[in-house]
Amino acid sequence: MQSSAFGFADEMWVGLREMVRRIWGKRGVKVRQCLQIAYAWRYLFLAVDTQAGRLFWCWPPALSAINIRSALRGLQPFGLAVLVWDRAATPYYQGVRFLGLPLVEQPPASPELNPAERVFEELRRASEGKVYAALEDKFGAVGAELARIEADPNRVRQLTGWDLITTAVQQLSLFHRPHQTERGP
Repeated sequence: MQSSAFGFADEMWVGLREMVRRIWGKRGVKVRQCLQIAYAWRYLFLAVDTQAGRLFWCWPPALSAINIRSALRGLQPFGLAVLVWDRAATPYYQGVRFLGLPLVEQPPASPELNPAERVFEELRRASEGKVYAALEDKFGAVGAELARIEADPNRVRQLTGWDLITTAVQQLSLFHRPHQTERGP
């Protein structure tokens, strides 16, 4: 399986306390949205391989160092050489170092630079604005949408494989490719 060796990771809060989303409505007609206000949530950890169009996700119960380490262990089959992550105040540094992965930090408060955020936008679009009977129901909706996105690597690449990232990864791959020696006849 071909891999870019670059994983873009982030975490998302998934809970029952909804946010009002912009939606289309008829001009002159007031739009009403149902909101659920309950303080129950978990985190979604997501890593995206933008070149191969692959996703890895899990549901850590909290963003503790042990849970992040466990999530990062799940990345090992991806064969990632580098992990790109934001500088949010989460305990992932020790987990990344534990696995021996180099960590590339993104500037703080710049979600527009992380391709995982594009997947989160799709998840929010599919799951928010609805009332769920229980937190597990919302997990099911988010998980189903993740499975739909993951089933189509081309869609993952369209969402997350921005030209600037693709170009940068290709240039780094060329730069780090071992030189081949010429053999005579």
